[in-house]
Amino acid sequence: MLGCPVHTPVPECMALYRADKLDEAAEILFNNNPLSAITSRVCDWKKFCLGACVLNVKKIPVRWYEIEQEISGDYIHRLTLPSRPFLGKSVAIVGSGPSGIVAAVWLYNAGFSVDIYDANDEIGGVLRYGIPDFRLDRSLVAEFGRIFASAGIVFHGGCEIGKDLTVKELSDSHDFVFIATGAEKSLQMGIPGEDSAMVIDALKFLKNPSLFDLGKKVIIIGGGNVAMDSCRTAARMGVETWVYYRKTFENMPANPFEIEEAQRDGVKFELFEAPVEVKDGGVVFRKCQNETDPETGKVSTKIIEGTDHFVPCDTLIPAISERPNLSVFGDTMPVINKWGYPVSGENGLLTFSEGISNVYAAGDLLLGPRTVVEAVASARKAVDTIIGAAK
Repeated sequence: MLGCPVHTPVPECMALYRADKLDEAAEILFNNNPLSAITSRVCDWKKFCLGACVLNVKKIPVRWYEIEQEISGDYIHRLTLPSRPFLGKSVAIVGSGPSGIVAAVWLYNAGFSVDIYDANDEIGGVLRYGIPDFRLDRSLVAEFGRIFASAGIVFHGGCEIGKDLTVKELSDSHDFVFIATGAEKSLQMGIPGEDSAMVIDALKFLKNPSLFDLGKKVIIIGGGNVAMDSCRTAARMGVETWVYYRKTFENMPANPFEIEEAQRDGVKFELFEAPVEVKDGGVVFRKCQNETDPETGKVSTKIIEGTDHFVPCDTLIPAISERPNLSVFGDTMPVINKWGYPVSGENGLLTFSEGISNVYAAGDLLLGPRTVVEAVASARKAVDTIIGAAK
């Protein structure tokens, strides 16, 4: 429980599970985390609950996530939100990914009138358009469209905030604005030739893989979850797939289980390799090595000069990291820190120079690329503050 970012009440739900009271356990899980049916499938269990289990010392940790899948998976298909007293306050949620979905549930339950705005036509954000269907059953995401419609939560699909509507307009027409657009802009490699036609944006690829002809061999750059999703998707398209990474397997931020699954899917890995130039028909890589500072003991990865070598491929998919797309703010920009993220307190309240004081944010927009469950935890803080401010 303490190892989970949303402190899932594992002992209580395990007791109900043993007593065969699955619906009671599922209700508790949903109220704590409306994405329980989803996070139990895509979470980094080794980093969180599995790694925090006391039996992990004996290498036999309880696979709580499998139990949570069983409890929550069926329940979400039967769930409807109960009617509740209307608080007389309205909120506009921008983005229908993880943070936006859970915020909509919690704020609705607190009595708010809820409108959700999203540039995509369907609810889900990264859950629908970024995570492959072999990792996440899309029907679990689609259920929120049904749940929201039956509750009177209004979804405005195909509406791009910053273009079709402004944050200022939403701020004027609603008591609160909650921005949860995530980190949806791929970070550039910063090397010559990366604007070549053979280079494909990872997020665009994952959104609709069928649009792309990868050729016979593809190389993915990176070691995070987006890189793993990209390489596994490419491998399942029948393409010879390689992942090139500048560090070791232990340094990869991806869920270790996903790395193992990628290898089982036939993906090949090359470590200690950094791209330095994209050329016709392939990529120039340079060897790397880890070095330990004798005084601090800190390990850093150094690129080794004079080790350039050309690796042929038909397609290159960089998946090195993501950053927030600040175009959602249009001309009404909040204070931005030196790393390019909006500045906020722990409660997610954004600071604007134009006197806007009711706009909050959560999830990857503030945190950078993190896990789904961490986005849920971030949303909880902002939502609690909004509810407190409305009373």
